[in-house]
Amino acid sequence: MITTTLITALLLNPFSALVANLDQTTKDSVMDNLVREMNARYVMPDIAKKVEGALADWRKKDDYKQITNPNTFSAKVNEILKANVTDAHLRFRYSATPLPPRQNPREPSQEEIERQSFQTRFVNSGFEKVERLPGNVGYVKFNFFGSPEDMARPVEGVMKFLSNTDAMIIDLRDNGGGHPAGVQLFCSYFFGEKPVHLNSIYFREGNRTDEFWTLEKLPAPRYLDRPVFVLVSKRTGSGAEECSYNLQQLKRATLVGSNTWGGANPGGVVRLGDHFSCFIPTGRAINPYTKTNWEGTGVTPHVAVDPAKALDYAHAAAVKNVVTKVQDPELKKSLEALVKELETKG
Repeated sequence: MITTTLITALLLNPFSALVANLDQTTKDSVMDNLVREMNARYVMPDIAKKVEGALADWRKKDDYKQITNPNTFSAKVNEILKANVTDAHLRFRYSATPLPPRQNPREPSQEEIERQSFQTRFVNSGFEKVERLPGNVGYVKFNFFGSPEDMARPVEGVMKFLSNTDAMIIDLRDNGGGHPAGVQLFCSYFFGEKPVHLNSIYFREGNRTDEFWTLEKLPAPRYLDRPVFVLVSKRTGSGAEECSYNLQQLKRATLVGSNTWGGANPGGVVRLGDHFSCFIPTGRAINPYTKTNWEGTGVTPHVAVDPAKALDYAHAAAVKNVVTKVQDPELKKSLEALVKELETKG
């Protein structure tokens, strides 16, 4: 958000002046709601109890009683959460703009659903670029994983367009994650019709574990028997980390870039008041092969390079592979020249 002056901010959002004097009743109500929702929903109940104790200790202190600035209040709550929980997704938030009312604080309102639907369509489900790079290498960049319904058409278009390429680069360097079933849909294109176990997620509610397997039927050609490179960075998070981890553990892709964000526990946003909310993880990923996940550590790429140079590195590596399959001497020569050019840039 870009701010100008305090006066302009107050004119545009007069409520911000009121919120600047956060009263005790509001603070107590928000804290009570946070503790209740953590105890009811957080994937690890013992950790939720630990958080409850830490917040209770803070609420007895003078600095809690003296805080009137909502941003300071939010920062302090996050500091306590971070000190007691290793969970990248768990985040307490303040919104200067009143949050939409919800019948159920754990479920998005109709207004939020409609807004999300519009935004998803407007940004084409996060798909930013798809192209055929020199050397017959496919490239796709998208910045979140939507629901299968939202992702189906753009993914189908991508896979059809790139079906004749000899290698593919998947750019997840700016992908913050999203829907587990969207990850399942996308990953399915890189395996055969026989279902492959990609990931499992344990959910506290119902004490259940949901398994995610590749899909047997897809509307576009599968991308098989050709190299796949996945570009990752510190901004690669959550579901994008799962996609990377899935393909890495199943030896279906080479990861290039830097360690990822380190968030493996899915969940949702809970409304705690008119201006406060918290993303509370309700599950945790369990890879069927490693029996663990990337929480707190991130996904480590096969090739560690500056993410800004990862595309050139992957492109060069992909073209090198293409060279090994080319018989025509003139084409082989031009591809080798392309490799040198890319390696010089990288």
